[in-house]
Amino acid sequence: MFTRRLPPPDVSFFLLGARGTGKTTWIEQHFAHAVHYDLLLSSESMRLSRDPSLFRAECYAQPNGAWIVVDEIQRVPALLDEVQHLMGKKKQRFVLSGSSARKLRRGGVNLLAGRAETRHMFPLVSAEVGDQRELDAVLTNGMLPLAVTRSRPAQFLSSYCEVYLHQEIQAEALVRQIGPFARFLEVAARMNGQTTNVAGIARDAGIARQTAQEFFQILVDTLLASWLPAWKHKPGVKQVAHPKFYLFDSGVARQLTGQAHLPLTGSDRGFLFETFLLHEMRSFLHYLEREWPVGYWRTHDGAEVDFVIEGREGLTAIEAKSVDRWDAKWNAGLRKFREQHGKAVRAMYGVYAGERALQLDGITVLPWRQFLQRLWSGNLLA
Repeated sequence: MFTRRLPPPDVSFFLLGARGTGKTTWIEQHFAHAVHYDLLLSSESMRLSRDPSLFRAECYAQPNGAWIVVDEIQRVPALLDEVQHLMGKKKQRFVLSGSSARKLRRGGVNLLAGRAETRHMFPLVSAEVGDQRELDAVLTNGMLPLAVTRSRPAQFLSSYCEVYLHQEIQAEALVRQIGPFARFLEVAARMNGQTTNVAGIARDAGIARQTAQEFFQILVDTLLASWLPAWKHKPGVKQVAHPKFYLFDSGVARQLTGQAHLPLTGSDRGFLFETFLLHEMRSFLHYLEREWPVGYWRTHDGAEVDFVIEGREGLTAIEAKSVDRWDAKWNAGLRKFREQHGKAVRAMYGVYAGERALQLDGITVLPWRQFLQRLWSGNLLA
């Protein structure tokens, strides 16, 4: 069992995360004595959907200040009205977990008016795993707990993606037909880590552009993907404005392409490496409650930096390359970024698959394991 880096809040909170990230296990570790409602059980969700007041009556039987867990709260969003009442009258505290924010974001749903904090559960991170796998295994299999622990991770990931399509999408009635969405998923997965041409993806998937936009939103709402915005320090500077699309886990991204049985190519490896590093950095920032902006930087003349993090003490720029030997030409984007932003730049890093650290023109180049060790020790971002 892994010790997760997410600390348990002492007030009511939403716990959001994609299926299989370990929400239930984490809740069992930290809230073992709480009353538990599992809305994945159809009998439970149907019972409380028919009469949400039953939930209030049952919670009234619990002590003031008691912890109560509601798993997959988006399945019966009407319970949130009861939760708000109980928080006020009984001072009870709630863990409200979910793998889809879509129903919770629809108009009319009570989101407790800020009375509950929001926490996210991500796939495992290097600091939790103590990972000794080779980089290609990490990128191919990803960081979902069962992909890390099972002896046949490829079979698990295949099943995971199939279950996602049928349970998460069809059961929630998020799309009318699963076929077009399945085609879209494969095309979108092959664009993972790249600036997104929605019209091109729609054309390749054989769907309308508006439908593709809706499908992208479904991926974001079900916590399987996110957008990495183009970072701009000054509004007047001409830079690329389109966001990049990243799936939440490199193993899932690889599986959804339909090419998981093929050897990794150089470009595929590079995008999966970025996906993995972005996951680690976002997890670190969220778990330590450093909600700092993260983006990428690219100018119209081709200068680029993979990640820019805007911290308290300045900007941290990071360039990632999934190769064993660092080429000095990859410093060009970092140097250009420093020229444009001067003293605002706190630190610049290169991250690669080699074994030795380098210092080149004010740029610290680190092997990927060493980079992640510094990240989770708190010595990388400030």
